[in-house]
Amino acid sequence: MQELKAGSKKEQTRERILRAAARAIRRHGYEGVGVADVMREAGLTHGGFYAHFASRDALLAQAAEQAGLESLENLSRAVDRAKPGEELMALVDAYLADRHVEAPEQGLGCALAAAGSEVPRQSDEVRRAVSRRLKELIGLVERQFPDWGRTAAHEKAMAIVASMVGALLLARAVGDAQLSRKIRKAVRELVRGVSG
Repeated sequence: MQELKAGSKKEQTRERILRAAARAIRRHGYEGVGVADVMREAGLTHGGFYAHFASRDALLAQAAEQAGLESLENLSRAVDRAKPGEELMALVDAYLADRHVEAPEQGLGCALAAAGSEVPRQSDEVRRAVSRRLKELIGLVERQFPDWGRTAAHEKAMAIVASMVGALLLARAVGDAQLSRKIRKAVRELVRGVSG
């Protein structure tokens, strides 16, 4: 029983570290994630890091997985709560919501929109993690087109995800709240036209 408790505590600690690192990626990008800062935010000392991760790259890869999982869970909840026939727009609305633009470090935030331009300069391990989560996001959107056939639904889903990520990135980049809203509205209308 003692070993189970110890393992459980270690797993909880690891999860705290991953959540802190996922927030850091969304807030500062991959290059801005420092091990000492992540450990401090998780309420731990820097010295305990290597009991949980082999390297900073291992942390970043697993944090990318964590950030993607948190975002997918949020979007899946939006789909589950939607009225029949409105699932895709519920997903798009959740992704392009004001709170997602204003607080990228929150659990619903998309790390790809927050730090996607840095991914090509990351390790293969990080890039694979980001790719897996991106494919899962595309799959979630694709499932909203059950009558389209696999190839057509997949192509539409890729275009919609690219539009959503691009819109969120631009909405965050502009210093004009009205333009930010217009960019997101334009993508919502585009998706509504494509899905109809």
